[in-house]
Amino acid sequence: MTTIRLDASRLLDLSGRLADLLVDTVHGGASVGFLAPLDRAEALAWWEGRAAGVAAGQLAVWAALDDDGRVTGTVTLALPDKPNSRHRAELVKLMVHRDARGQGLGRRLLTTAEEAAAAAGVTLLHLDTETDSPAEHLYRTGGWTRAGVIPDYAADPSGVLRPTTLYYKHLAPV
Repeated sequence: MTTIRLDASRLLDLSGRLADLLVDTVHGGASVGFLAPLDRAEALAWWEGRAAGVAAGQLAVWAALDDDGRVTGTVTLALPDKPNSRHRAELVKLMVHRDARGQGLGRRLLTTAEEAAAAAGVTLLHLDTETDSPAEHLYRTGGWTRAGVIPDYAADPSGVLRPTTLYYKHLAPV
């Protein structure tokens, strides 16, 4: 398993495999902003739309590739462009393929993003995740602090409004 940071060109090269991961994630019930059933063409268009943000330095995206080149996981940092918020970033779209879960890949992707953020001078990360989802265990055991819950924040893949839990983590400057 190899984890690589994607530039815009590599993201576009892998967009089909990234789309497959997104479809699997949504069809597996994870609330990552899409409703099921998610059409592969929609997932592909969404990933292709991220290339401009990567090229502009607004997004940092990592992909985990298995030995066959399949994308088994991804994580993204959204980096603010306002002068008063350059010390923080948002962790978004941490996804692990259902076939690769339970093997520590989520933790490795989370650590990769945290270490890269700290190296870039980010001292505060934040995220939101569906309340009571399996992802909450990952964040809690990874040293993230629960900030609170917002009821009816987003629809899960089946369209049911669910609460989201906000988390943050302070990073030591590198």
